[in-house]
Amino acid sequence: MSSQKSSSVPREYITPVQQMIASCSGAIITSLFVTPLDVVKTRLQVQRNPFPKGKCFVYCNGLMDHVCVCENGNSKAWYKKPGHFSGTLDAFIKIIRMEGIRSLWSGLPPTLVMAVPATVIYFTCYDQLCAVLKLRMGDQSDYAPLLAGAIARVGSVTVISPLELIRTKMQSEKQSYRELSAVIKSALHSEGWRSLWRGWGPTLLRDVPFSAMYWFNYEKGKAWLCQYYNSTDPTFAITFTAGALSGSFASVVTLPFDVVKTKRQVELGELCLSSTAQISLCLLSSGFLPRLIKVAPACAIMISTYEFGKAFFRRYNQKKQRVTQLQPST
Repeated sequence: MSSQKSSSVPREYITPVQQMIASCSGAIITSLFVTPLDVVKTRLQVQRNPFPKGKCFVYCNGLMDHVCVCENGNSKAWYKKPGHFSGTLDAFIKIIRMEGIRSLWSGLPPTLVMAVPATVIYFTCYDQLCAVLKLRMGDQSDYAPLLAGAIARVGSVTVISPLELIRTKMQSEKQSYRELSAVIKSALHSEGWRSLWRGWGPTLLRDVPFSAMYWFNYEKGKAWLCQYYNSTDPTFAITFTAGALSGSFASVVTLPFDVVKTKRQVELGELCLSSTAQISLCLLSSGFLPRLIKVAPACAIMISTYEFGKAFFRRYNQKKQRVTQLQPST
């Protein structure tokens, strides 16, 4: 006797593993597109103000900001390569022509070790939390994205902050990942458990308001654009546009927090360096336009590729369900 099966897979149903795969793919694609912008920005910064011995700078791969410690006495480091650039476009052309196109992704691999897991945790937690909150908040479900975005960001920052601090310390002391255990034990012995979350507060000060505003405005913008274009499902263009606009708005509002957070990051880099070194710290541009140029495309690329991945898995699940329904069972 045939058993009764549900007629279809719920429209929004995809598994957490599929959400993780979609967010991981989005994170890698985002970093591949956005990293060259920051590499060029760093090279232009070095040209104007050469990084002296022991200097720190903030490097962004499109997903996270990382403190990088200049390699003392190493003139072959990617950010110290010789070149004279008259502007951003000129830098792109000359770097590709003289150093090869791969140079545009200099410094990327080490930062992905932190950025990809953080992005996977953040986006997967957001979707799971948002789905639960929408069911429980009833008439107030429109505010579920705001709350889910804030909570998801707190979770990802809490998990990643100690790892990022350890990564910076390892880089400054020229230690390998094999010595990770010794680095952690040394930090715990000298400063205690709380030292691993140094900088957690300033990071939350920027990232939590940004995430809350971003997701709330993104979901609202996506729904409005779908209605405006009479589209049942959001297209790539709709998610890209909604992501860029919501990211731009959130980045402008949280700009003061970004300045505080960036300064704190560089201060933490200083604490990781030897006290006998002559420290000179560099804050890369933290103004309105540079932040907007960096955040808007990163948000647009990340959310549109993530939504594309979820749509792919949703169609896959629906097709799999239909095939299962057609198969006779006893």
